[in-house]
Amino acid sequence: MTETQSADLPTRDQRISDMLDKQDCVELVHRMARAIDRCDGQLIDDLFHPDATDDHGSFKGTAKDFVPWVLEVLSGMQRTQHIIGNILIELDGDIARGECYFIAHHTIADEDGKTSFMIAAGRYLDRFERRNGEWRIAHRGAVYDWSSVNPSTDIWDRANMADYGFGVRGEADPSYRHFAGET
Repeated sequence: MTETQSADLPTRDQRISDMLDKQDCVELVHRMARAIDRCDGQLIDDLFHPDATDDHGSFKGTAKDFVPWVLEVLSGMQRTQHIIGNILIELDGDIARGECYFIAHHTIADEDGKTSFMIAAGRYLDRFERRNGEWRIAHRGAVYDWSSVNPSTDIWDRANMADYGFGVRGEADPSYRHFAGET
């Protein structure tokens, strides 16, 4: 031990190991946002441990039951985009706790065909667990901080802009081809 290294400070190797564990948890948060926005139930399910739970306020239950619930909620929206902000991860062995800020954008059509733009902002409080060497979400809770609803001002005429790449739900989204190495 050097004179400048304190006995109670983690070693460089431990700090690197912790950083990799935290990055695995951060990646779960990012993958969940992608899975929700693409309405990909299998991707959502793969991010949770089989016995995981979720508390989104209006939904409290198992992650297995959360998947069809959230897909039904999303079916009432034309588009969503979750932006992930500050992420704090604290490690405790094979358990990690995270707080992740989000801003979720939603385009919602009413019965008359008029669209609204709804923004929900809050934080996800996640408990991650490493089991058999793999980090997954064991519990996710949502905390809501604010929201806003306004008429949509989207100006893109998607039907008449064939040269543009637009996001869509499911595997037809350009990101699936991108990650498959097709672009």
